[in-house]
Amino acid sequence: MKQFKTLLVAVVLFFGATSFVNAQSKVAHIDTQKLISEMPEMIAAKKQLEQVSKTFQADMKSLMDSYQAKIKQYQAEAETVTATMNETRQKEVAGMENNIREFQVNADKSLQQKQLDLIKPIQEKARLAIQKVARAKGVQYVLDATVGGGVLLADGTDLYADVKKELGF
Repeated sequence: MKQFKTLLVAVVLFFGATSFVNAQSKVAHIDTQKLISEMPEMIAAKKQLEQVSKTFQADMKSLMDSYQAKIKQYQAEAETVTATMNETRQKEVAGMENNIREFQVNADKSLQQKQLDLIKPIQEKARLAIQKVARAKGVQYVLDATVGGGVLLADGTDLYADVKKELGF
């Protein structure tokens, strides 16, 4: 009977230890923000967004210069033209102000959409590369080590260098 109890305890400990070993998961971390910001595609996307932004700024400056020139002209001529003409000019200036506001809103929307269109595929490429490397290393969970990303301790395996190599940069 004593041997049976010893055997039973040994079996329980064996299965308990096996379960414990099997229950442990491999966890790794990566700073996704750093990875994505260093990807060649992201660097090119940033340059493209800067170019689009500069184009919008130049167009906005042109509209503002035209608007200010009209105001100066109309103010200088205000006393020499009829009241009806001044009223027409005020409506024209108000229309120009509306056009400038609309341009600004549309430019902002267009820039945001362009940013989304450029960045979404880059993020997807990085995500797929992270998954591929993690699976190849047998990692079951990958935590985002970006500052403020929720990782308090990052002593585990850092996949950054391997994912960077997978992406070819």
